[in-house]
Amino acid sequence: MLGLTLREVSLALREGKVSPTELCQRCLHFIRKTKFLNAYVTVTEEIALKQAEQAEKRFLKGETLGPLDGIPIAVKDNFSTASIQTTCASQMLKGYIPPFNATVVQKLLDQGAVLMGKTNLDEFAMGSGSTDTIFGPVRNPWGYSRQYQERCAQNPEDTKDSSDWLITGGSSGGSAASVASLTCFASLGSDTGGSTRNPAAYCGVVGLKPTYGLLSRHGLIPLVNSMDVPGILTRSVHDAATVLGVLGGHDPKDSTTVPEPFKPFSLPDEIDVRNVCVGIPREYHAPGLSKEILAHWTKAAELFEKAGARVVEVSLPHTQHSIVCYHVLCTAEVASNMARFDGLEYGHRSTIDSSTEVMYASTRHEGFNDVVRGRILSGNYFLLKQNYDRYFVKAQKVRRLIANDFMKVFSSGVDVLLTPTTLSDAARYSEFIKEDNRTRSAQEDIFTQCANMAGLPAVTLPIALSERNLPISLQFIGQGFREKNLLTVAKWYEQQVKFPLIEFQDVADHVSEFPKTTKSASAF
Repeated sequence: MLGLTLREVSLALREGKVSPTELCQRCLHFIRKTKFLNAYVTVTEEIALKQAEQAEKRFLKGETLGPLDGIPIAVKDNFSTASIQTTCASQMLKGYIPPFNATVVQKLLDQGAVLMGKTNLDEFAMGSGSTDTIFGPVRNPWGYSRQYQERCAQNPEDTKDSSDWLITGGSSGGSAASVASLTCFASLGSDTGGSTRNPAAYCGVVGLKPTYGLLSRHGLIPLVNSMDVPGILTRSVHDAATVLGVLGGHDPKDSTTVPEPFKPFSLPDEIDVRNVCVGIPREYHAPGLSKEILAHWTKAAELFEKAGARVVEVSLPHTQHSIVCYHVLCTAEVASNMARFDGLEYGHRSTIDSSTEVMYASTRHEGFNDVVRGRILSGNYFLLKQNYDRYFVKAQKVRRLIANDFMKVFSSGVDVLLTPTTLSDAARYSEFIKEDNRTRSAQEDIFTQCANMAGLPAVTLPIALSERNLPISLQFIGQGFREKNLLTVAKWYEQQVKFPLIEFQDVADHVSEFPKTTKSASAF
């Protein structure tokens, strides 16, 4: 039952094959069994059971709210949740309990979704491994899969110490792991430069970054205001479209959402791609791209051609400057957004208070980790009066050129772009931490941050298992506000590849290996 898609389990609920309470209890049981993954920082058991009970009453009366009614979901811990701790995995916000729900969270709850808990992340969503968090790093469920373990047994030289586990990617690693480990059917992440798509790719789930302005950011604790987007993680493209239909639309509390009404859509089951033009950006043949992913990327293009689609090579000439441009703009906005955490009116406050200045400095040193402090320093440097035009303004101009590259390609008749999502499959933790956070983020975001710079929708989906029996994913980038076209093409490819469901070894063997999650919340 837990391995079903959202669409399938929603049908099972409506047909009475399982009750919302029973489904919730099964997910809670598996959350406890997979606690060693460290996917959740707060498990809202009492709240979830109460919500499931309310859903059950609606089902008995025949008054269901929609396709998400009674469905277990999880939310990244940088979305505000009323009366539930929201920490951003940072000492700065540890113990912070918001008085309101983020708009996207409220929309899920209004549709009867059952909140299982808040998920782990890199501190303030700054990272690409979900390893820089006060709650401890997140482990990739695929590292404990039967598929991966059997491959390791066949290749003893690749078998490492059991403590050398696989990373999930980041920064929404907890959200990706929660879906991949079968403890919920959908989760919310955030995506600033790839933070939803990167962990989705490593954990073998679907990750959707909608068009900037389509979903409300109200209640999403900001990282980079001009790029942040709530992300959706599910086990199928159809499920991602279903959740998008609930979350999309204008929000008066977020002036960056578009005023035009959003119409939810359903994806067809029978899809013809003969009138589709797929673009292959030549600049995405990046250094470090694994031979396996390159082979699957080529194979995907050939599959589209065989189905009658037109496949063309395209050029996005300013792509080579994108990651540097992204770093400048990202850190500049981080420096601005993190200024609110001063110990005077918001967040952690240091006990070293001999003066306001000392308390302010101590608070930020204690509250932020090295990664966050480093980005603040970089951002403030770029925003200095003598550097502003040379770095920040120039980066904004390059950002416009990057967006124009995409506009030119799409105006030439291309419907979607097909690219890799990551350079390789999931790395071992010991390998991942050999590079510092900034270097790793630059490597991991190479294929994903361009969509954020241009504000375009993008979706990643798992398409095969690597030689190590780990997920390999590809990314589709679409035209702004044309999510239906993008997801239709992605669903067609998903139907062709039929990615296998994860098969768990006895996860109970690992339960005692990792830190406990924080105390369960008890009520809204």
